[in-house]
Amino acid sequence: MKEVTIYTSRLCPFCHKAKSLLNKLEVSVNEIPIDLNPTLREDMAAKAGKTSVPQIWIGDSHIGGCDDLYAMHYAGTLAEALI
Repeated sequence: MKEVTIYTSRLCPFCHKAKSLLNKLEVSVNEIPIDLNPTLREDMAAKAGKTSVPQIWIGDSHIGGCDDLYAMHYAGTLAEALI
C-alpha cells in the first residue's frame, strides 16, 4: 500500500473528517501537524500550491483536500490509488 501523507491542523474539522475516513479504511497515515510551525505550512504550500488544510498525498501524487479524498472514495478510485 502506498504511503499517505496528510498535513493537518488540530482545530480543522475537515482534517478530522479526512483522517476519520482513512482510519475507517484502515489506511496508515503519515500526519504532519502544521500548528504553530510556519516552516511546515510554507513547505506544504510550496508543494501543494494551496495553504488550506488538509492537504493529502498518496505516494507522490497530491490528491488535494478532504472533499477530494471523499470524491475519490465515492467514485471508487481511492482504493485503487492506494495500491
